[in-house]
Amino acid sequence: MRYQAISARIQGRCGYYQQSGAFGFRDQLQDSQVWLTVDPSLCREQIALHAAHQFADGSVYHWWHPLSEMGHVTKMTDDLLWLAFVTAAYVRETGDLSILADRAPFLDDPQPVPLVEHVLRAFERVFRRTSPRGLPYIGAGDWNDGLSAVGLEEKGESVWLAHFLAGLLGEWAELFGRTGEPARSADFANRREALVAAINEHCWDGDWYWRATLDGGGKIGSRENERGRIYLNAQTWAVLNDVAPPDRAAAAMAAVKEHLVSPAGALLLAPAYDRPVREIGYITRYAAGMRENGGVYTHAATWAISAAGKSKDPELVERLLAAIDPTRKDPERYRAEPYVLPGNVDGPDSPLHGRAGWTWYTGSAQWLHRVVCEWVIGVRPEWDGMRFGPCLPPSWNGVRMNRPWRGATLDVTVVRDASLAPGTTRVEVDGRVLYGTLLPPLAAGTTAKVKVSYRPA
Repeated sequence: MRYQAISARIQGRCGYYQQSGAFGFRDQLQDSQVWLTVDPSLCREQIALHAAHQFADGSVYHWWHPLSEMGHVTKMTDDLLWLAFVTAAYVRETGDLSILADRAPFLDDPQPVPLVEHVLRAFERVFRRTSPRGLPYIGAGDWNDGLSAVGLEEKGESVWLAHFLAGLLGEWAELFGRTGEPARSADFANRREALVAAINEHCWDGDWYWRATLDGGGKIGSRENERGRIYLNAQTWAVLNDVAPPDRAAAAMAAVKEHLVSPAGALLLAPAYDRPVREIGYITRYAAGMRENGGVYTHAATWAISAAGKSKDPELVERLLAAIDPTRKDPERYRAEPYVLPGNVDGPDSPLHGRAGWTWYTGSAQWLHRVVCEWVIGVRPEWDGMRFGPCLPPSWNGVRMNRPWRGATLDVTVVRDASLAPGTTRVEVDGRVLYGTLLPPLAAGTTAKVKVSYRPA
């Protein structure tokens, strides 16, 4: 997965289904996270490059071509926030706050300013584009480009973007606390609290979170809808960013299992749209079951594995991992390379259910690597150390990984131990039992043998 992400997404920026060579603002920022466990300085370089492709009002190019610097401005509402997301991921991995002082210009202002100012401009733009109910507008798409007409009048709201923003507000409240800015930290924490309250007041549909409102006020991803009744990302990110209370988190994941898990992976939505809907956008113009319209969009399917791991549901982790594993496919049905992830696989509403497409050039390659490391094997970097919380598939006897981290190396072995109490994790570092499951940073240049023993709840 790392090779695919580096070669096709970062260096080549092309594949069999797309030959553009452009940098996507959200795309290559996410892809650059693959460097965090290899050479974090390369992720830092990517962050700086993208900061320099932001306008002074906080908006960004959706994509741009190097050399010519020709770029495309859209009303996409998530692009600009990935700068904050990946910067926070860099600090969490490295512990290095100095990146916030790195300087870059704006596209329309050549005077370089600190990276933290670029991040703040992005947040401020999103804060200005918020509905009276306290939910962010969806604009011309919010990661899901196919929702291209939902909010062109800046009235439609996005539940997924609200989940995403809530997570970022919490992370940056933490970061500002660590950089000696208590007032800004408190402001972001208060904004998160208000946003989470608004989501849970307005966006719960009874058994899951609806996905968005149209400019005209109608919903998508709601039980009110005959088609597109439930969307995956509105459930998984409610879990990943701790937006959903425990009962709703359990209900949302139960709805995912009931409505969205297929032999090909987690579907992006169901049931697929069977006719174009002008007010929603081009997602409805794909044939039913293809790509975002009721297919497995692998990028989002990896996030479903994260949510299953966080929910401590090993059976669902195994089911979702196996479903997107290209080495397990029937080649006559799959019709794609068995050694790289595809961008999508046709869902059950397609007559070609199980057919893969858009191979090599997919952002899911980096994400699958990260998801398996952090939420399946359960080795996750946090602000003050490395957290161990595995959720191995039942068929795995154990796993071993070599994990570079802040100049040290962790030789990690994860095994199940039936002698432990259910839901217990025991961590030994060089033979000494660790108090809790968080390992503080080690001296650079050292190697530690870490044994993680656990018993699922």
